[in-house]
Amino acid sequence: MNEILRIAVQKSGRLSEDSLKLIKECGIRFDNGAGKLKTAATNFPAEILFLRDDDIPGYVEDGVAHLGIVGENVAGETDRSVNTVHKLGFSKCRLSIGIPRGVEYNSIQDLDGKSIATSYPRLLGKYLAENGVNSQIHEISGSVEIAPSIGLADAVCDIVSSGSTLLSNGLQEVEVIFRSEAVMIASRQLTAGQQDLLDQLLFRIKSVQKAKNNKYILLNCPTSAVDEITKYLPGMKAPSVLPLATEGWVSLHSVINENDFWENIEKIRQAGAEGILVIPIEKMIQ
Repeated sequence: MNEILRIAVQKSGRLSEDSLKLIKECGIRFDNGAGKLKTAATNFPAEILFLRDDDIPGYVEDGVAHLGIVGENVAGETDRSVNTVHKLGFSKCRLSIGIPRGVEYNSIQDLDGKSIATSYPRLLGKYLAENGVNSQIHEISGSVEIAPSIGLADAVCDIVSSGSTLLSNGLQEVEVIFRSEAVMIASRQLTAGQQDLLDQLLFRIKSVQKAKNNKYILLNCPTSAVDEITKYLPGMKAPSVLPLATEGWVSLHSVINENDFWENIEKIRQAGAEGILVIPIEKMIQ
């Protein structure tokens, strides 16, 4: 019997869009028409299930889905028996405590004996316990930010991206208790064949991620400047150096990390580089 991977993703929202984009960047083709609850890949042994994000860890734990893409906050809050196999680098956010603006705040100890409204009672409770704070936790499923204004709680603990929602509800962010990004979780019941398919998928994902973090760079420089410029362009092993028609000049090709680009590009120019081209990389395999 041929093995197949069932991958659970959020059925709507930004996390869903980014998850499906990543799967497609891995060369896996499928039809994700509106309203579908399941779709099959046409060129990889996989099915994609569209579920509520809170339900995904449970489906993966039970083996109904073999893999799932969720936020670390969801995986941490549900605390299901699954393996986190890879961080995906998108949908980054933080779980933070907010209090009414104008209220003095010095440390988490200020919330001892206070009440906090949240949709993440487990993560919040763990953080409070680690800091020796005894607060009353009000678990609510939505509209957490209005809790202080209606007298339900003294503070809130909720997901924050830009902080604008807190501000618009008269709150200030005072404590980050958990940082989150999208992760891939896997069932602990995978067969050897399913594990092999997972390894193939992770290989593709890592190749896509490396490409996004790096740029292909081409430049012309005097032959005498190659050694100096090479210090800032390690590439995958070493830069490629090709002779130009102009005597004493070469074309140097390499890869540069996005994080190092602006710091190193000026040093490269000062060393004698000219005609610098920087090109996106679609895939990067090492």
